[in-house]
Amino acid sequence: MKQLTALFLVCVFFISFGAHAQEIGILKYKGGGDWYGNPTALPNLIRFCNGNIGTKIKGKVDNVEVGSTDIFQYPFLHMTGHGNVVFSQEEAENLSTYLLSGGFLHVDDNYGMAPYLRKELVKVFPDKELVELGADHPIFAQEYSFPEGLPKIHEHDGKRPQALGIFHDGRLVLLFTFESDLGDGWEDPAVHNDSPEVREKALKMGANIISYVFKN
Repeated sequence: MKQLTALFLVCVFFISFGAHAQEIGILKYKGGGDWYGNPTALPNLIRFCNGNIGTKIKGKVDNVEVGSTDIFQYPFLHMTGHGNVVFSQEEAENLSTYLLSGGFLHVDDNYGMAPYLRKELVKVFPDKELVELGADHPIFAQEYSFPEGLPKIHEHDGKRPQALGIFHDGRLVLLFTFESDLGDGWEDPAVHNDSPEVREKALKMGANIISYVFKN
């Protein structure tokens, strides 16, 4: 039965992909973490990308639950938060099927979610590990060049920023940006009072992620 369900979901993904070729969904998860954080971030990033790198992404960003088949309507999912993350086994399997079928998940730690996320990713991919992307990875040389890799947007603990990924058959299926906080840099200027230079750096890195997923 699980194999038939997985096959059905794969078919749903490929049918939906054509109709939703450039749409982004925000991943809604349980556990009490603020999955809804940074409400102005993605709309601003989408406007930047549509205006600067030739994408035609739908401006309205939908919220989709991790256990729902609705995630198969979106080739790109974004996830953020500060705190706890909990996936049921069924939700983890649904997310795994989505990612292995061609979907992509960007998780941007908004400060504090890393230990919870790592624990739940074991449910999604018990046989895979997060690995750090080197500065020579193509995601840092799409529309904009980041020769030193992931930029630092907010200091938080003062640790170096890391771009961590999970790969399947050589394809990056999940990107976890840690100690960078790109989403804060995408937000309206008044939210964090970031300088124009910091916001531009965050938006350009976000555009590279978008380009890597939608244009490659």
